[in-house]
Amino acid sequence: MARLKRAKACLRIAGDDLLPEEITALLGANPTWAQRKGQEFASRSPSGVRVVKFGQWRLEAEVTEPEDVNRQVSELLGQLSGDLAVWAALSRRFEIDLFCGWFMSVTNEGLSISPDTLRALGERGIELCLDIYSFVGDD
Repeated sequence: MARLKRAKACLRIAGDDLLPEEITALLGANPTWAQRKGQEFASRSPSGVRVVKFGQWRLEAEVTEPEDVNRQVSELLGQLSGDLAVWAALSRRFEIDLFCGWFMSVTNEGLSISPDTLRALGERGIELCLDIYSFVGDD
């Protein structure tokens, strides 16, 4: 099996009452990106402002080429609290997922996710979300 050409991975925690500084304190790491509900950002809309509809805390892993989702999960979780009680409390309050973008360079590539990686995600209540981008040929 040929491996996927490239992979991006991002741990996302989201919710209406999410305060990024609370998540940072609980997990012990700074996010790559964070926002709180009601925060305003410049946009191209007619008003010139976008108002955030929910809070979010995101931590991105290094892009891997070829893909290595096991390494990405290890990298992300290695920066964060291993206390499963903290994760249980977070998963009761917020939506938590590992968002992955997987990029193919030919029409048939794949990957394997180890039992240890699946267990680590499951123990923390982290849903696996995938966007798979296929090779587009001339035919």
